[in-house]
Amino acid sequence: MRSIGIVGGGVVGLCAGIALLDAGHQVAIVDDDMEGRAASWGNAGHIAVEQVEPLASMEMVRSLPRRLFLRGGPLGFPPSAVAEWVPFGLRLLGAARPARFRKGCEALSPLLAESMPAWISLVERIGAAELLRQNGHFVLWHGERAAREGKTSWLTAETGSARVHAASDAERAMLARLGREPVADAIRFSGSGQIADLGELRQALRNAFTERGGTIVAQRGELRAAGGRVEIAGVDAEQVLVCAGVRSRELMEHVGHKVPMIAERGYHIRADANHLEGKHWPADLPPVVFEERSMIVTRYRNEVQAASFVELGKVDAPADPRKWERLERHVAELGLPIAGPFRRWMGCRPTLPDYLPAIGRSTKASNLFYAFGHQHLGLTLAPITARLVASMVGGGQPELPLAPFDIQRFA
Repeated sequence: MRSIGIVGGGVVGLCAGIALLDAGHQVAIVDDDMEGRAASWGNAGHIAVEQVEPLASMEMVRSLPRRLFLRGGPLGFPPSAVAEWVPFGLRLLGAARPARFRKGCEALSPLLAESMPAWISLVERIGAAELLRQNGHFVLWHGERAAREGKTSWLTAETGSARVHAASDAERAMLARLGREPVADAIRFSGSGQIADLGELRQALRNAFTERGGTIVAQRGELRAAGGRVEIAGVDAEQVLVCAGVRSRELMEHVGHKVPMIAERGYHIRADANHLEGKHWPADLPPVVFEERSMIVTRYRNEVQAASFVELGKVDAPADPRKWERLERHVAELGLPIAGPFRRWMGCRPTLPDYLPAIGRSTKASNLFYAFGHQHLGLTLAPITARLVASMVGGGQPELPLAPFDIQRFA
């Protein structure tokens, strides 16, 4: 049995803490996000097993001009953050080369193949099976050309364990009733899923962690390095695991690692489900992607959320209110049954330029492990990452190869 300190109490840190406790270790999580504002608790709630193709691809690079925020798209490059996104973008271009893109697919595929089984196992172990919905998701288009191109793209894409089906006539009619615009076409994914409520998930994970004997220390995690080892300030731990999202960069660089991670900021708006006027967003409807507007709408237990945007910026820069305003405009223009007042949120996805996570053991400190940089897939990959980490920390052989996720790939 080892004593392990985890820096970061997001979904990856909590899942790792539970897995390590189940393996017989003593675990303390150091986390100063007491209000649950991190990206773990503000995302689309989507278990995205279909996203086996890394976003660092030549297809994405070619599409950049039409995706710019200034042209109505989801991509924002704030001028104040040019020193952040230019070097990140140059590394992304390298990762998008066909050979590296294929290696990225090969690395993500087995992780994503195990992500839904890992979620099923986790929610059953913590007594929260009702929080996992295995009901897929929809993608729809309102324009005929966008529908033809989008549907063809998804039908020919690598989607791993997820399967793509043409939406039935009844499903298309149901989707059309959500708004005022006719639906040109839609597809439904099977094999993907969602979390019923992110706030309830956070509480269930924290409860499961403390009930197993874990300790949560409400402070900002800081590392001190000495003699080839690290320690967390104020925490007695033999081993240290960094799962601190975008804050992992400064922690790992303090130890001597190169971590070219950027804060990929996303935005959402939420409204109470019981405040909808006239029509309503069905309680059992899976997430719906409005692909022409790069927006995903998710029904949680008591809320409906619309989310979008990829803003490559600084961690602590002020939010851009234009992003929330555009989301509200999308909702209004589509005539969706989502009524304000809206609650606004912005959070930072921890993204590395090849869009692969960093999972492994440090070469700079003998007792340091890490699991961060999951970009859009933090929620999806949290339980399987936790299993890999528990095996690695315990000295065993992880069930999947971790070499593609070694942070030394950026050395």
